[in-house]
Amino acid sequence: MAVLVLEGAKPLDVGIPAQVFSTRASMPYEVRVCGAAPGLVTGGDGLSYHVADGLDALARADIVFVPGYRFPDREDPPRPVVEALVAAHGRGARLAAISTGAFALAATGLLDGRRATTHWHYTRALAARHPLVRVDENVLFVDEGSLLTSAGAASGIDLCLHILRGDLGVAASHHAARRLVAAPYRSGGQAQYVPRSVPEPLGERFAATREWALHRLGEPLTLEMLARHAAVSPRTFSRRFVEDTGYTPMQWVMRARLDMARELLERSQRGVEQIAADVGLGTGTNLRLHFQRVLGTTPSDYRRTFSRGE
Repeated sequence: MAVLVLEGAKPLDVGIPAQVFSTRASMPYEVRVCGAAPGLVTGGDGLSYHVADGLDALARADIVFVPGYRFPDREDPPRPVVEALVAAHGRGARLAAISTGAFALAATGLLDGRRATTHWHYTRALAARHPLVRVDENVLFVDEGSLLTSAGAASGIDLCLHILRGDLGVAASHHAARRLVAAPYRSGGQAQYVPRSVPEPLGERFAATREWALHRLGEPLTLEMLARHAAVSPRTFSRRFVEDTGYTPMQWVMRARLDMARELLERSQRGVEQIAADVGLGTGTNLRLHFQRVLGTTPSDYRRTFSRGE
């Protein structure tokens, strides 16, 4: 894995992938921080970076992260950087941008005709500079397979956990989230923060309701029960819940149940019927149905891919 530090790179954006995928026994990644050339790279916000590797690191990477950088709308990255990104992608590497790093990916032309996002402050600039890119300003991150983009720095954590979940499974992603003291899962479709003129007082109350529900996934949960816990009407709860998470309340409950089932498949030897009962889906048939619909696989195939036993 390579983290490509460009001139004006933002410190948080650089640090997020380096820390999430940090080289350790539990992580099968080797993280290399590189630049357009080895040596000192002038960053943003008063920091600079001394990188040991140049663009040759991209030739060995299976994932290349491009952290956000200052003034991305003024000019494209140097041509050797753009060509190295195109070559890495052509070789099969995934390219992932955090925040304004999306401008570097867009400069390659690889995002033409595809969805992408960036920090809300720069979405219009990205659309103006690269009109063939389908810029979505209302999401935290976009996964287009081998091309991934995210909004501001915090959503870079969401993108990294999303990648980790796909590579190593839910248990590894949750472990990394706990290590970072981060939310284990936020939908890529969740809305970015955009300044509002009216205070939104219900965020903490809804967070408490989500936590309450996570401890009761094996029990019946309805919209009315969730709204009652949050002390608002079902209509208000539904509307605000979608704004907060990107999912309807019951879609979120289903995703949480499937995540719990995935972790049990990875870490235990329980049968599918028992897991279905434990997570509130009732029967193995129901679990298989939702697994196939949401994840595109079966519980058995998922276990064969990610199982680590007890």
